[in-house]
Amino acid sequence: MSLMSVSDVAEFLGVQEIRVERLERESLLVAAYQDENGKPMFKREDVVKYKEFAERLGGL
Repeated sequence: MSLMSVSDVAEFLGVQEIRVERLERESLLVAAYQDENGKPMFKREDVVKYKEFAERLGGL
């Protein structure tokens, strides 16, 4: 299982970090766990699935 930080996800999706945090807060992108600083960490597989889904709906 490969984990991604908020900044990794933002770079992968091509969005700002604040948007990734909002997606997590709204349960559109579910975090695997919180790091020692309380920041969400995401499974790479979940991020890839979210990106594919969002692109099918018309983009991020």
